[in-house]
Amino acid sequence: MTSMRPPDRQPLDLGRLRQVPGHFAWVDHRVREHLPTLTLEEIALYFFLHVAADRYGLSFYADSTLARLLGMTESQVAHARVGLGAKELITYRFPLYQLLEVPCPTRS
Repeated sequence: MTSMRPPDRQPLDLGRLRQVPGHFAWVDHRVREHLPTLTLEEIALYFFLHVAADRYGLSFYADSTLARLLGMTESQVAHARVGLGAKELITYRFPLYQLLEVPCPTRS
């Protein structure tokens, strides 16, 4: 038995349905709860690190490479790295980045 989706939940382009890849680049949906606290630079760096990470969430890129690929300055990369670390989304020890388990946001 197939379930019917409401008309507003039907795929728009059946020929290009997204397939879940068999590799490591996935993002925990709980990240969306943190988005309002992130700068655009932090979001760009965070999602790039997800794409670049191995199955353990590890990756390493030089600030100069990240800046070039993300259209930012090296200072912006460093600032975004510090911000993501303070928000406990990543940890960093030169030259290695590690994506951390997404923390539950604090509610006030």
